[in-house]
Amino acid sequence: MQTNLAPEYANTPDGQAAEAILRKCVHCGFCTATCPTYQLLGDELDGPRGRIYLIKQVLEGQAPTRATQSHLDRCLTCRNCESTCPSGVQYGALVDIGRRLVDHKVERPAPERAVRWLLKEGLTSAAFAP
Repeated sequence: MQTNLAPEYANTPDGQAAEAILRKCVHCGFCTATCPTYQLLGDELDGPRGRIYLIKQVLEGQAPTRATQSHLDRCLTCRNCESTCPSGVQYGALVDIGRRLVDHKVERPAPERAVRWLLKEGLTSAAFAP
């Protein structure tokens, strides 16, 4: 997939890594067959191929929205899509980069930030360790 990185990402580690991953994608759509969120929701933007397009748009300079953030959030990061990709696209690494870039530009509502913080701190707290 040809990508023209925006100047703000062109010489960054995330930009270069994402571009290398994007170049491998041939748009075949095999990934959608194994994606749980695509199977459940049936929305192209809630599958790996759609999310790849969203991340590509951000890397090319389009401003991400809350909708972009929501589609990326719905990825379970199960990486089932990687097992069916004939091109070897490292989708897990790409979605991690995409989430970082979008979260840097799109502010989450305060209640959502609070819930996410509580889940992160609660689930990683030593108090809950076995």
